[in-house]
Amino acid sequence: MTHYETIIIGAGVVGSSIAYHLSEKTSDILVIDRQFPGAGTSGATQAWIWVHTKQPNWYAEFSMYSAELYPSLKKKLVDIEYVRTGGIAPIFDEEKLAKAKALVKGQQEKGLEVHLLSKEEALAKEPYLSDRIIAATYSPLDGNVNPMRLNQAYIHAAKKRGVSFQYYCPVTGLRRHNGRFVVQTGTETFTADQLVLAAGAWTPELAKHLDVHVPVRPVRGQILVTEPVPRFLRHTVTGVRQTVNGEVLIGYSKEEVGFDRNTTWDIIGETARFGIKIVPVLQRLRLVRAFSGLRAMPQDGLPILGPVRHVPGLYLAVLHSGVTLSPLVGLLMSELLTGESPSFPLEPFALERFRK
Repeated sequence: MTHYETIIIGAGVVGSSIAYHLSEKTSDILVIDRQFPGAGTSGATQAWIWVHTKQPNWYAEFSMYSAELYPSLKKKLVDIEYVRTGGIAPIFDEEKLAKAKALVKGQQEKGLEVHLLSKEEALAKEPYLSDRIIAATYSPLDGNVNPMRLNQAYIHAAKKRGVSFQYYCPVTGLRRHNGRFVVQTGTETFTADQLVLAAGAWTPELAKHLDVHVPVRPVRGQILVTEPVPRFLRHTVTGVRQTVNGEVLIGYSKEEVGFDRNTTWDIIGETARFGIKIVPVLQRLRLVRAFSGLRAMPQDGLPILGPVRHVPGLYLAVLHSGVTLSPLVGLLMSELLTGESPSFPLEPFALERFRK
């Protein structure tokens, strides 16, 4: 049995970010994934770096700190196609406008740069928005990234520092023995002093081996992809964003269908209508494909981060918005794993909150 100081299960953007940040402090790390990086949630996302509408406002503050790490991360890693476009959330009715006013007030109290725009101001910023909007919220903090490039950039940098990766390596068993974790796979058995479960929606099944209940469920989202066209969208808009190569991604669906990753005609049609409502010119573009991904959605919507108190050496990093939060989560988890105090208080994200 090969022994490592730390084993991370999950090589998506969260697990690979933890490995990358932890490799700045130690290289005795193994990352295991049941498939290949990008085969799960990290490769099936719009990949927004999204801050300004997150709730509660302290969670938006947490997201802001992560978004602010991206400019420096872009310089450290190979090209990840990160663009700080700013984000716009269109408003179509008075009820949502009232909620938006309260949102902006609360976010500003936390120090976030979030603004309420009039219809005219919103259309001046993003001329292709529907003229049926009555207002919009806006923040310069938001942007987007290429999730495949981000995932591979974390891995590439971690490997250069000596981190080992094992792909197509499903975990068949987990247990504690003599103060160490024993990780059984289809081909090998590994041991570790510390174990991090960062396998997204698949984390609860892994945690069951250690008699730990993780209240996370998969929530499916379907996304449409258009043909590439010259850039016309300046911002990341709620549900719609244009990639560096000109494709437009459209999607905001949330479906409780277990681990089913099929796309469906009803949601494809609903998503197309949703996109056209926000950006009418989309009706002129051809769709080239549709795909779906599974969000790892904790019971209360907030990340589950940190140690499992009744299982010494076991850590969780399970969350929705993994792309937005991966830089900060990687940093904070690396601090915890090396015995340092985290730079941001993690008590609100502890697993134990669900026992109260």
